[in-house]
Amino acid sequence: MTDYQAAQEMAELPEPEQLLALYRQLITIRYTEEQLARSHQMGLVHGACHTYVGEEAIAAGVCAHLRPEDAVFSTHRGHGHALAKGVSPREVVAELFGRATGCSQGRGGSMHLFKPEVGMMGTSGIVGPCILQATGAGYSFKLLKKDNVGVAFFGDGAVNNGAFHEGLNLASIWKLPVLFVCENNLYATEVPFAYAAGNPHVGNRGPAYGMESVTVDGNDVLAVFDAAGAAVERARSGEGPTLIECKTYRTRAHSEGMRDAGYRTQEEVDAWKARDPITHYRKWLLDNEEAGPETLSAIEAEIKEVVAEAAEFARNSPWPEPETVSEHIFNQG
Repeated sequence: MTDYQAAQEMAELPEPEQLLALYRQLITIRYTEEQLARSHQMGLVHGACHTYVGEEAIAAGVCAHLRPEDAVFSTHRGHGHALAKGVSPREVVAELFGRATGCSQGRGGSMHLFKPEVGMMGTSGIVGPCILQATGAGYSFKLLKKDNVGVAFFGDGAVNNGAFHEGLNLASIWKLPVLFVCENNLYATEVPFAYAAGNPHVGNRGPAYGMESVTVDGNDVLAVFDAAGAAVERARSGEGPTLIECKTYRTRAHSEGMRDAGYRTQEEVDAWKARDPITHYRKWLLDNEEAGPETLSAIEAEIKEVVAEAAEFARNSPWPEPETVSEHIFNQG
């Protein structure tokens, strides 16, 4: 399906306010990630920095349907999920700078973003555990008779792990309110998914577990929004889980500072850059007269200021006090 064909075939588009809110979210993620990439080059980011550039439509489209009390579990590439779930640019940037004002108080860094107040239940550098954690959240919501949902964001590399089979099978058996969102960006670090999987199509694995399944253009925010909306409604009404495969692509290196050649061609990268989710959505808004250029430019200028202020805030924030090192530690010994 071509870019935005799915959106144009939607029975009902989001309200104008929602359309602009989606654009604002896309821009917030992109500008924050670009700031973090620059900051990493300056030595301000400590540790790894896996950016979400090129994949913003997925977090924006899915999280637009979530409430603060819905639980999101994410991956090492989780900045976009955190921002879309309600963590502020200030808290994200400060966390990567290792400052006490970060969402994890400077203890987690890029791969361990955590803010339960908004339902961001954690990102992880381990591949796959978010699938089981979201399943557990769905089980808890069902036991408590709540209509909340658990959401797992994971990459194509996670679907060949045992956690994928265990989580989807259990969620299907018990009809748990869970969304399994696979961000298939074609590579697990530098390993092509087509090489690592006998069945390189994630979306058609759902029926094997007896659950609803759909594959969408992950660079089309309206297609993601439409699919996620149906899945969330299904989950809240007790109809069980959904597997959503989002075909997408990261246009930067796997992690800042890593090589970005040898395992994929520049022609491939350029072809995906031409399908940039923000560029296409901006054009769609203008072509369909859902927003004027002045409105979109104003949003862009506003978010640039927000992100620049977030970086300045992070630079001026204090380091965690050494005497707090043993706080927030749970010891079963």
